[in-house]
Amino acid sequence: MIGLDETLQIIEMLQSEKLDVRAVNMGIDLFDCADRNIDTACKLIREKIVTHAKPLVPACRMISARYGIPIVNKRVAISPIADVMAGHNKDDLLQVAHTLDKAAEEAGIDIIGGYSAMVQKGMTVSDKALIESLPEVLSKTSRLCASVNAASTKAGINVDAVLLLGHIIKQIAKKTAEADGFGCCKLSVFANMPEDNPFMAGAYKGIGEPETVINIGVSGPGVVKRAIERLRQSNPDCDLGCIAEEIKSTAFRVTRCGELIGREVAKAVGAEFGIVDLSLAPTPDVGDSVGEIFQAMGIPKVGGPGTTSALAMLNDAVKKGGAFASSSVGGLSGAFIPVAEDSALAKAAEDGHLTIEKLEAMTSVCSVGLDMVVLPGDTSAETIAALTMDELAIGVINRKTTSCRLIPVPGKKAGDRAIFGGLFGESPIMRIPSGASDSFVQMAGRIPAPLTSLNN
Repeated sequence: MIGLDETLQIIEMLQSEKLDVRAVNMGIDLFDCADRNIDTACKLIREKIVTHAKPLVPACRMISARYGIPIVNKRVAISPIADVMAGHNKDDLLQVAHTLDKAAEEAGIDIIGGYSAMVQKGMTVSDKALIESLPEVLSKTSRLCASVNAASTKAGINVDAVLLLGHIIKQIAKKTAEADGFGCCKLSVFANMPEDNPFMAGAYKGIGEPETVINIGVSGPGVVKRAIERLRQSNPDCDLGCIAEEIKSTAFRVTRCGELIGREVAKAVGAEFGIVDLSLAPTPDVGDSVGEIFQAMGIPKVGGPGTTSALAMLNDAVKKGGAFASSSVGGLSGAFIPVAEDSALAKAAEDGHLTIEKLEAMTSVCSVGLDMVVLPGDTSAETIAALTMDELAIGVINRKTTSCRLIPVPGKKAGDRAIFGGLFGESPIMRIPSGASDSFVQMAGRIPAPLTSLNN
């Protein structure tokens, strides 16, 4: 039973430390909507999404009001469209994309994810058609997010797909040049992509998931930061072990709130409850930043020596506290470090303390990867592919999820600023050597799966 002190702490977390449920995500299976006739398929897809998702928004409002816990985003994740639309061409996929976007609008949800392909070992006709449709799709739709799983520990890295995606990302940026390449913010390239992730742009409903399922993404960077600050003020001699214990306790309370909301929403909409994702998801707001957690720990210049170990300790403590609070933990469950979406990280990059090389090192211990990293507009497709391959290799070798959201901003160079607005934030454009590995990437093919029995 929760005691008075814990109740008061949770109230303070809600009132002054920006605790919220960042995302309630309904997964909807669309495989029964597959049809050779594209008009029939689109009709079935629209009907199923609207029927299941329309009750989600009023249910979230009701549960949020009942418990006083804000729910920021109401989202839908669908079965990977490249598999649902197997056998269809690029024009058909474009029609489906617009159907999904309109269905999301009709249901009143914020974002829909699952315009996705699983190509870690090779591309089918529909996989390739989906990837080739991305520039048109992500520049012409407003609520649709896309993702591609291009690597796994079991299959290795599909370099053919990654190289193709390098060119596609350049095209998406060019088609959304007036918005600093914003279309690229809606595409993630993954290794070991999870099937129950509630966070965009990589959310999709996996093959092994129920017909409809509710997955929850909690927030909490501000809560963790304040917990550390309180501990250090009350106990100036505390060591890092004490800080890890404090993070565990905080993560426990945050996870309890998330699971309560998730189970109530699932009951209200008649779906199964899936998981709570423990990821610490920052926003561009001051006081809601993962970077500020490092500063609270005693690293004023984020990106300096010690940042990677601090991130490792943070991730581990969050997982330990969350796992004790719930037996339904999944998704990504770690700390996001999206540069543009985190004010302290963006400031550290602007000041030169946080480089792309340090970010890559940090991703070896965090849950996602090079997220919302903004690059010069003249970065070559091969360099984007090479950077993606480096990030996916970290996930493949370490048997964890990693991903890339890279945004080459047309017409801008290192040191300039890209502004996306809202939760997507803004960021200085980071410096990267371009053209250094073109020959390596252009050899294409597939990097084989690693041997995992001789670890070191």
